[in-house]
Amino acid sequence: MNLTINGETQTVPETVHNVQLLLEHLRLQDRIVVVEVNRTILQKEQHLDMNLCEGDTIELVHFVGGG
Repeated sequence: MNLTINGETQTVPETVHNVQLLLEHLRLQDRIVVVEVNRTILQKEQHLDMNLCEGDTIELVHFVGGG
């Protein structure tokens, strides 16, 4: 499935059919991540229920510590 993630087209396996699985695929599941799908910001509780479709646009913002 082709998704646009942070402005870049990426192909992910068909088994990645919701936001939670996408975060796991990208190894971001243990980080604090703000997720926007097709211009809608999701609450963390929605990640499992938000199904992804071919061509969806996703923005992911995660925080990095440092000084």
